[in-house]
Amino acid sequence: MQEPEEKKIALELLETEQAYVNRLHLLDQVFYTELMKEAKTGKTVPEEVVKMIFSNISSIYQFHAEFFLPELRKRMEDWDDNPRIGDVIQKLAPFLKMYGEYVKNFDKAVELITAWSEKSPPFQELIADIQKRKVCANLTLQHHMLEPVQRIPRYELLLKDYVRKLPPQSPDRGDAEKALEMIFMVAKHSNAAIAEMERLQNLWVVYQRLGLEDDIVDPSNELIKEGPIQKISTRNNSTSEKYLFLFNNMLLYCVPKVIQVGAEFQVHRRMDVEGMKVWELKDTEFPHTFLVSAKQRTLELQARSEEEMNAWIK
Repeated sequence: MQEPEEKKIALELLETEQAYVNRLHLLDQVFYTELMKEAKTGKTVPEEVVKMIFSNISSIYQFHAEFFLPELRKRMEDWDDNPRIGDVIQKLAPFLKMYGEYVKNFDKAVELITAWSEKSPPFQELIADIQKRKVCANLTLQHHMLEPVQRIPRYELLLKDYVRKLPPQSPDRGDAEKALEMIFMVAKHSNAAIAEMERLQNLWVVYQRLGLEDDIVDPSNELIKEGPIQKISTRNNSTSEKYLFLFNNMLLYCVPKVIQVGAEFQVHRRMDVEGMKVWELKDTEFPHTFLVSAKQRTLELQARSEEEMNAWIK
């Protein structure tokens, strides 16, 4: 007899989970443990760096090895009497929020490996030595570290497939659908954590370019657009190079610094977005010109093209 489709997917989930636990074992019990042991001798790299590279991999490994994999295995052994995995996955889902920390830390971890491999030859040698072992299958530490980042999307795909293949009257339908919804929310949580971290990093870079003026540094701001612009002086009919940073709540009208020590720009004027008016000017002498009028002042600006002007106005 053919195995039912949903059982094949459940078995695939079990097989991939076993392979995944092996990968987590390699990361936590081999790489992390051995690098930590060497770090304690003080010859390779500070202990803090090793901890920062591996983030919370130990908790993730223990959860999958000691709880989720055994539960899943037990389920598949009893499949003929009790064909369901939805309730087990519902127990798993809340713990997947642990991944937020690991995923958020991933880029920094990879940077640390690269930086310390250059700084500390013994550190690099130890990693190379572990990578040569059969268990590593000719893959780098960075490659193995990517696996937890990809695991939640993998659960989502398998479970979607599982729910699709379930017969309408299956006793697992309600639980499996609920489990899928929970996994979907966790995946969203993990992606949101990455997006928020990237937003704050980018914002910090912008603040550094502006010289960290304390009335501007605010983590809740959102950068919408930035770029060079020509300021038109009606007095002497000329233009000068300026630079704009448009945030959700303010427009910073800046002058590029000639000597770039520290900050790249000097903020000349801060204008509130609230109550601001913007419109195009039909000026034959200065094409692609628009006017920005705020409580603080009014600026006549010229973009490099019509497309750029429209983008600013929008």
